[in-house]
Amino acid sequence: MCSGIVMSGSDSASSGGASGSRDDRPRVKFDATEIATVLSRYDLGVIHSAREMLRGSGRSPKIMLKTERGSFVLKKRAPGRDDPLRVGLTHSIQRALAVRGFPLARLVRSKDRTSVVTTAGGAFELFEYVEGAVYDQSLGATEQAGRALAHFHALLADFDEALVPTGANYHSNPGVQTYLAQIPRLVGEGESAQDTAGALRRFYAEAAKQADEAGFGGWPLQVVHGDWHPGNLLYRDGRVVAVVDYDTAKLGPRILDVANGVLQFSVTRGEGEPETWPDYLDEARVHRFARGYDLVEGCMLSAAELRAVPWLMIEALIAEAAVPIATTGTFAGIQGGSFLRMVERKVRWLHGMAGEIVAALH
Repeated sequence: MCSGIVMSGSDSASSGGASGSRDDRPRVKFDATEIATVLSRYDLGVIHSAREMLRGSGRSPKIMLKTERGSFVLKKRAPGRDDPLRVGLTHSIQRALAVRGFPLARLVRSKDRTSVVTTAGGAFELFEYVEGAVYDQSLGATEQAGRALAHFHALLADFDEALVPTGANYHSNPGVQTYLAQIPRLVGEGESAQDTAGALRRFYAEAAKQADEAGFGGWPLQVVHGDWHPGNLLYRDGRVVAVVDYDTAKLGPRILDVANGVLQFSVTRGEGEPETWPDYLDEARVHRFARGYDLVEGCMLSAAELRAVPWLMIEALIAEAAVPIATTGTFAGIQGGSFLRMVERKVRWLHGMAGEIVAALH
């Protein structure tokens, strides 16, 4: 122990949320009266401007504020993620990281010293604005992402585990199999969709078995981020200047974050339809992410953990695609059947290249 596939993005970002969104439901809008009520609870001085930010989950609207006291981002927590215990946990994690110098957008306290404002409309958070650029796919930025993850794990190694739920994750999750079984009916395409979903169900079960045989169930639990992908990191001058979105933090083996991070920071895509996207992942970025993680003192990955990584990557890739497609029939606006066939190709590549992926991690 140390002492989510984002397929879209842009040239700049802010601490307001992740780039890209896998949720195709209509975006939630702020109510003007609601905003005024919430902002009256903060000491921001004169507000010069306010603009909606179309980043991250559409179920969690955000606005950027420029005030006489600085720039801030107001965020309304998505329904289901506004439970007081969950909010309190994520804020405790962010405060623990902030006092130890971890790069993040700091929470702003209200006039009554709370870090969340609750109204009849929901729960609201205010963050200091952090200017930054999105991940540029360079090897240097990839290494910095791995390094930042290792620091996250290291700084929270002594966090009170009693406060953190274990929670569900993408490994060996029965819900993923259920979603895959539902997809053919939702997306149509007859036998084609059934064949694709069936193949992914088999790959998912085999990958879970391989990860368990590597020792997954016996590895120590600690706080994991739960959604380590490029859209949740902001960069400036080649360095990570902010990590955002702690809503999925939970207890789990650290390799859950590492494997998902390796996947998210090495995945490849094309400019056209998913059928034209390449099967392969970028092995150079696989290596640099893992190297960045290992370079942090006390965080070197064990041989057993490395053996589990390609199998956990397969599980994460399938799980991330299955959930939104089973819910909406699409993935980030892409027709579900087409996207799932692309996922199957990448899964087959990963399955055949498991040994090479492990070698690239060294």
